[in-house]
Amino acid sequence: MTCKKQESTLKKELHFIMTELKDWLNSINTGKNNLIDEDIDLEKKYPSYIVNRCLSGHIDAVMFANEMNKHPNLAKKLQYDFFLNSLRKRKRYSPWLRKEQIENLELVKQYYGYSNEKAKQVLNILTREQFSFIRDRLETGGKK
Repeated sequence: MTCKKQESTLKKELHFIMTELKDWLNSINTGKNNLIDEDIDLEKKYPSYIVNRCLSGHIDAVMFANEMNKHPNLAKKLQYDFFLNSLRKRKRYSPWLRKEQIENLELVKQYYGYSNEKAKQVLNILTREQFSFIRDRLETGGKK
């Protein structure tokens, strides 16, 4: 192989390895360059579920994400092309949605041996003094 051919194949391999979620989202939201057309092998690496989840957090993209959730068996290229050509070019940044941490939930679960649901119900009944008592009883000592 010539040096240029080797360099070209090396670039393609590096591009295939280095494609991350942010690259997919940037191409859909701001860049509008089709990554799959540039390298057909990238279709296998397209994370359709995660892209749907990321886009569903934006008011202007939620209906499009829902439409793709209705048709999960579509080819990855079709899903990617749908987002690429349907969504307007716009910066869409938002933090990843996380479950809310409830204070003292783990204490109640550990002390009483309750499930999450039952422990949430008990949280409304217990007083601050009872929480401090439970915390003292569960404290094992040592460094924290």
